[in-house]
Amino acid sequence: MIRVLVVEDDPDLSLALRTLLTRAGYEVVHADNGRDGLRLLFAERPALMLLDIGLPQLNGWEVLERTRDLSDLPVLLLTARGAETDRVRGLRAGADDYLPKPFGNDELLARVEALLRRSAPTRWAGDSFDDGLRLVPERRSAVWQGHEARLSDIEYRLLQVLVRNRGRVITTDQLLDRVWDDPEGTGRERVKFAVLRLRRKLRQAAGDEAADPLEAVRGLGYRYRADGGDEGPAPDEDESPF
Repeated sequence: MIRVLVVEDDPDLSLALRTLLTRAGYEVVHADNGRDGLRLLFAERPALMLLDIGLPQLNGWEVLERTRDLSDLPVLLLTARGAETDRVRGLRAGADDYLPKPFGNDELLARVEALLRRSAPTRWAGDSFDDGLRLVPERRSAVWQGHEARLSDIEYRLLQVLVRNRGRVITTDQLLDRVWDDPEGTGRERVKFAVLRLRRKLRQAAGDEAADPLEAVRGLGYRYRADGGDEGPAPDEDESPF
C-alpha cells in the first residue's frame, strides 16, 4: 500500500484529508506540526508528502528545505496563500506541485496520482546509487566510488538538482533558477565553471583517472548519468550551456 504523509495543523482539514486518502486506497500518516512531520518523514519514509505552509514549531518552508536536503520525495504544498509569489517560492524551494486552499477532492486525488505516476523511486540521504554515489547533506559532501569530496553549498545544490533529475538533461537556465535563484539567466557562465569544479572534485576524490557521473550535453545542458533514466531534454529549453 502506498504511504502518504499529511502534515497539516487544521484538525478538520487533516481529518478530511486522511479520510479521503484512506478511501482512495492509501496508507496515511499524519503530523500536526513541522517538527513531528520531519520525524515521521524519516521514520515512515512515505511515497509522497502533503505539506501545509502555516505550521507551528517549524513552518512549511523550513520542513521543505530540510526535506530537500535529505530526500527527493514528491511534495505537494497545501496552503491558503494563493498569490503567485508564494507559488513560485514553493516551486523554487523544491516542491513538486502547489494546491491553494480551498480545493476539490477530485483535484487533490488527481494531483497525488500524477505526482506518484511520474516520480522515480525516492532517494534518501545516505542511500547509495547504483554507480557508487552517495550524498552526505550534514557535511555538504558527496561520496564517489568510496571517496568523499567536500563541496561548496553551490556545488552540493548543483549535484543535488542533477541527481534528483537523474538521466534527464537540465539546461543552464534551469540550473540558474534552481541552484542560484537566477530565473533571468543573467549569470550563465557561472554554471559552466561550477560544473567544471564539481566534476574535478569528484574525479580528484576517487583518483584523477576515474570518470565522474556528470555529463555535458552540447547545446542542451547537463545531466547525471543513471541506468534506466529518461535521457531526453528537459522541456521548454534549447539553450547551449557553452
